[in-house]
Amino acid sequence: MAAAGDRLVKGVVLAGGRGTRLRPITFAMAKQLVPIANRPIIAYGIEDLVTAGIGDLAVVVSPETGPDVRRVLGTGSGFGARITYVEQEAPLGLAHALSVALPIVGDDDVLMYLGDNLLKGGVTDVVADFETHRPDAQILLQKVADPSAFGVAELDASGRVVKLEEKPARPASDLVLVGVYLFSAGIEDALDELEPSARGEYEITDAIQWLIDHGRSVRSTKVSGWWKDTGTKEDLLHANELVLSDLVPTIGSELHGCAVSGPVAIGRRCTVVDSELVGPLVVGDDTTIVGSTLRAGTAVGDRCRVESASIERSILMDGSAVSGWSLRDSIVGVDAFVVGPAPDEPISLSLGERSEIGRR
Repeated sequence: MAAAGDRLVKGVVLAGGRGTRLRPITFAMAKQLVPIANRPIIAYGIEDLVTAGIGDLAVVVSPETGPDVRRVLGTGSGFGARITYVEQEAPLGLAHALSVALPIVGDDDVLMYLGDNLLKGGVTDVVADFETHRPDAQILLQKVADPSAFGVAELDASGRVVKLEEKPARPASDLVLVGVYLFSAGIEDALDELEPSARGEYEITDAIQWLIDHGRSVRSTKVSGWWKDTGTKEDLLHANELVLSDLVPTIGSELHGCAVSGPVAIGRRCTVVDSELVGPLVVGDDTTIVGSTLRAGTAVGDRCRVESASIERSILMDGSAVSGWSLRDSIVGVDAFVVGPAPDEPISLSLGERSEIGRR
């Protein structure tokens, strides 16, 4: 999508960080690769950028999980994008991540997208607004109940952004920065002047505040739909529910002796027998479900096995297995299994990759 002055908007997608709030799920997995409705979180963001006409992307990765991100995203051709990977050696903040990607962006405008965010409606409208008004920076804002966990924006009576603060103890407003930022090439001036914050990171809020303090134009747009920062287990499960609420029902395998209600998507080569399926829910390919109940808000990945179990509002990743247990509000990692004697009541758990409860 061409911008004024024949410049392009290029994308910078952040796929690094340690994901400490999502452990044990992220001990062996990049948080941006955790599946939502059986697709990596980061895939939704990349599709949003491509839909907005932004196909040249720099994906910033960490040394620990970068190989996995490269394996999943490849060259970007599967999304209609062209991806160049940039390694951020240490998690030194969003502004630092942007700075390591700027040599690829060059003098073009840039949209920075946090790869663990989900945004209903995408970014097409905000990109168009940025190209029309040509500010030095454009930020997306949304009201939240607990702004102290985010970057907070303070607006004056006319709606102009006057102050930004990262994770303040006493927020000046309930408007927080959504993980989408648009900048002109002038952002490099701000990045060059930054010092580490008290957290030891280079904050993107400080960079935008530098633009404000130096008379540069900073425009804000309030998100019209929903936005999820999937940084916690509950955020992931809620995001899974939100995406599944738009599920298109598809049955790719034969069902035997099953009761189906609500929107349900079943993959190919599945064995589904004597089970109750209550949508919205999705089941991947090559999965076996026998004598079980799957309820709304659940996503079961590829090559899973669910037997004599009840699963509600949960995420079962590829290769996982649950037998005889009743799970609610749970995340079961890749190739993990939950079998053997089970509690009498439904339980909530988080189980990392290749972990196990019981013996198969």
